[in-house]
Amino acid sequence: MPASDYRAPSSLAQLEAQVARELSLLNHPPAAWVPERHMANGERITAVVIIGAGMCGLAAAFSLARQGISDIRIIDRAAPGRTGPWLDYARMETLRSPKTLLGPAAGIPSLTFQAWYRAQFGDLAWEALDKIPRPQWQEYLLWYRDVLGIEVEHCERVTLIEPEGELLRLHVEGSTSECLLARKVVLATGREGLGAPYLPDFVKGLDKSRWAHSSEAIDFAALAGRRVAVIGMGASAMDNAAEALEHGAAEVRLLARRREMPTINKLMGIGNPGFTCAFPTLSPLWRWRIMHYSLATQTPAPHGSTLRVSRHDNAFFHFDCAIGSITELEHGLLIATRGERNFEADFLIIATGFSIELEARPELAALTPMIARWRDRFTPPAELESVELGAFPWLGDGFQFTERTPGSAPALANLHAFNYGATLSLGKVSGDIPAISVGAAWLAQSIAADLYREDIDQHWQALLAYAKPELDGSEWRDADKITLGEEPVR
Repeated sequence: MPASDYRAPSSLAQLEAQVARELSLLNHPPAAWVPERHMANGERITAVVIIGAGMCGLAAAFSLARQGISDIRIIDRAAPGRTGPWLDYARMETLRSPKTLLGPAAGIPSLTFQAWYRAQFGDLAWEALDKIPRPQWQEYLLWYRDVLGIEVEHCERVTLIEPEGELLRLHVEGSTSECLLARKVVLATGREGLGAPYLPDFVKGLDKSRWAHSSEAIDFAALAGRRVAVIGMGASAMDNAAEALEHGAAEVRLLARRREMPTINKLMGIGNPGFTCAFPTLSPLWRWRIMHYSLATQTPAPHGSTLRVSRHDNAFFHFDCAIGSITELEHGLLIATRGERNFEADFLIIATGFSIELEARPELAALTPMIARWRDRFTPPAELESVELGAFPWLGDGFQFTERTPGSAPALANLHAFNYGATLSLGKVSGDIPAISVGAAWLAQSIAADLYREDIDQHWQALLAYAKPELDGSEWRDADKITLGEEPVR
């Protein structure tokens, strides 16, 4: 068909038909090939369990299905429609990422956000769109899940993962309690998946009614007419400050340790396929150096998010304001900075991000002592020391955890961190939109290889037993037998 004759889908129904056709042309799904496994007592072993059904979990599930792995369970603690951060603690108006990025589409044009948007709103609306509205991204991901037939078990929480030989036993609580065995477990648990909200020492001991971390549920309507201080100057600080201002806060003061606002997103300057593919192959020193530089220079808040705050006359930006102490007053908080500037506030929002802190994850308690971290495998030059980077897990090239002491925990090779915790080992391929399909493909290929290798005896026996002939003897004539008169005349 000439390109000029192509007609883009003009409805979701047409787009979904196109998705089905494209997948059919790609022979998706391929035939399942992973043998079913059971314990000696008859208990079934699931091939892969994915914890988390946000963007990473869905991308992982689709990539595994494209490898012919169909024995998958996806578990998420959220209610239907609420998976991921987009309707939870993400409070930006629009995504930072350009609208044209491919996200979890896995190289299939009809699965892109652009195709989904154009089919509903048309080409003119697409051209007029600047950035993707945050709730609309969630709608797209839910459509992605549905059009691909990805089944999710909602309102189920994994409370503990224990090693059982080379297998992993998951304790699941929800509508019913369950213990299940899995050969592979994928932690698609997002930004906080291997840690917790970072809380500075100065909030410890403060009445919890007077402060909240930016990742928590916050009653912004209750902040109307009140003085709000936001600790931090990054994206989450801007988003939460804007929410407070838009809900009628009397004033909002953003307090930053830095002497000036960071303005350059350094990693964006080198974001290309070469960087994505090369990063896991770089020496530990290079990977550490790049991420250390990124942390030191910091990623600025998006242009639109910053303007969303600064357009309010009662918004104030304060720099060089490292917090010295916070004192509770009868009717508020007294914030003393190390620069000897004091501020009063009624409510404090801590926008300090998340830490990598395996000890903060109760579901990993049985495994954490055995997991190797970067601090166990690499010692940086003195000028590049970083406690924060040292806490990242030292992962294999398939996102699998590794043992601190070789031979101590073979099951760790079957636990995969497809979340922010993989950043230092493998790059930004397990959380950010630009390269999520690349990371999901790496993960699925690694898991497929592991499962096949573990079952090699069964696959060998299947090879020996395979006896479907492609030739039935009618396709040729044996010249020697014809000469000897032994071949029957046809």
